[in-house]
Amino acid sequence: MMALPMPSEKNAVSGSTNAPKSMAANLLHSMARKKTHKTGPLPPRNGLGATRARVPEGQGIKAADFIWHLVSTQRHRHPEDNVDAVLARFTEGAVVKRDGSPLSPETLLEPGTDVFFYRRPAPEKPVPFEITTVFEDDDLLVVDKPPFMATMPRASHITETATVRLRRATGNEELTPAHRLDRATSGLLLFTKRREIRGAYQELFARREVRKEYEAIALLHDVPPATPWHHHLTKQSGEPAARLVPDVEPNASTVVASVSRLSTAEELALHTRYGVSGALGRYVLQPETGRTHQLRVQMMTEAASILGDRIYPTLLPADSEDFSVPMLLRCTRLEFTDPLSGEARDFRLTDDWPLL
Repeated sequence: MMALPMPSEKNAVSGSTNAPKSMAANLLHSMARKKTHKTGPLPPRNGLGATRARVPEGQGIKAADFIWHLVSTQRHRHPEDNVDAVLARFTEGAVVKRDGSPLSPETLLEPGTDVFFYRRPAPEKPVPFEITTVFEDDDLLVVDKPPFMATMPRASHITETATVRLRRATGNEELTPAHRLDRATSGLLLFTKRREIRGAYQELFARREVRKEYEAIALLHDVPPATPWHHHLTKQSGEPAARLVPDVEPNASTVVASVSRLSTAEELALHTRYGVSGALGRYVLQPETGRTHQLRVQMMTEAASILGDRIYPTLLPADSEDFSVPMLLRCTRLEFTDPLSGEARDFRLTDDWPLL
């Protein structure tokens, strides 16, 4: 089978005051006008959406050669995803064009053609923690996401992600996160249960209309309550760490609500586990923006690096990851006005940290 230029690809992973029922209808109608959610020709399967790949410019190529190129050049590839496995996709009608028509291995694809197929995830190291349910109704599922688990499939983390695990556990292939937590961060994560409402909640987070609160554990520093942190952060695609850029208009803002010292017993336990010494503090952080790694960089810059952070201040090798020493940063509160019902929503984690 032949090689060809890299195609473009996209994963299709894809107490209160009640408002009148007409509000929900109006909001849903408005949302539908603003943003239409297009479904692909292949439905999600086993928690994962199909992949769309576009044939690049140049000469046409046979469909089997195109799919084999995509599979064989994967950085993280299942060892049994070979030529026979690629041909089996065609046999079961699982390689299709945008209109849903199945392709045969010999079909000649023209440049610009969109092709949809299912990838076969490579084996992953299981994350030894469970996702726990905090709240659930007909529309929403709010969970406590453990550390070491990405929110959505990406790179080498596909099946060991909150989205795929929950879709498989619930059987709901439409379950979709309304926002994202870093893989290393634990805490509250909100999912929508139905495709037609996901946009309303995703836009709520995008418009920064959700009040968030996090807790971080780090060496104790004297930070007065209500201290604001303002910085300019940048992060390049493919780079693991974000950078703080001085003397530039801030794009990342956080308020430190409070800092309190841990108990002696908590400190001693964490000293041993994390190999640190000195007083340890619990920082309650209220981010006003949502830049990637915002709290991690700001803690390192203004106070101290969060315990268990494997990027800041020093990037550690991925193969040295230790599940027994997670990063101690978790989202403990999500508060907002429900975009459909007008109901005041306030989800909180009130239990102690598992390690404390």
